[in-house]
Amino acid sequence: MVSFSDGAGPAPSAVYVERELPPGGTSAYLAARGGGARSFALWADDQRRERVATVVTLSAGGVARFQVLGAHGEVIGTLMREKALRGRGLRTRWTVHQPGGSEAVGFKGRIVWWWMWWLLLPLMTVVLVISVFDSVPGNEGGIARAPRRIRWRANGQVPLEFRSKGDKLHVHAPGVDWRLGAALIALLRSFNAGAWDSVKE
Repeated sequence: MVSFSDGAGPAPSAVYVERELPPGGTSAYLAARGGGARSFALWADDQRRERVATVVTLSAGGVARFQVLGAHGEVIGTLMREKALRGRGLRTRWTVHQPGGSEAVGFKGRIVWWWMWWLLLPLMTVVLVISVFDSVPGNEGGIARAPRRIRWRANGQVPLEFRSKGDKLHVHAPGVDWRLGAALIALLRSFNAGAWDSVKE
């Protein structure tokens, strides 16, 4: 479930995200998922009566492209993920493009925090063991988690921001389609450790 904290605009209070399974079922989805593919349906209610958007994979691999479609198949936007060291930088790069708008580009984690994380890597084995047994609510992966904050920039503005605390996407630009934001947060969460769409059933 993706919830919305601001009641302004046409967005519902929440949308429900579900994997769209290919003909081979769950095993086929997980096999494609391992290569970077994703396929989601976003519903307005938990009874699946009204589909509001669909996420489909255009290409997968080191550079993955996803398209977000509306209820009638119209293009809402395109999302691109370039893996670290495989695209144009040392960090994972996310690009968001809405038709008629500018591309917004964001990089996973801040450089300074990545440097600190890599410098402390020899200690991470111990930290990872501790984090496995760390069951504090809201810790979301433990203290050994790599930097995840993303700030998208377009024309000198910051239209979108993903904050790892709480796994929340903040939409700062009023022109961003709420369905694109919901699809983006579902995608971001699907690339986290223990992702919601990685279950075998």
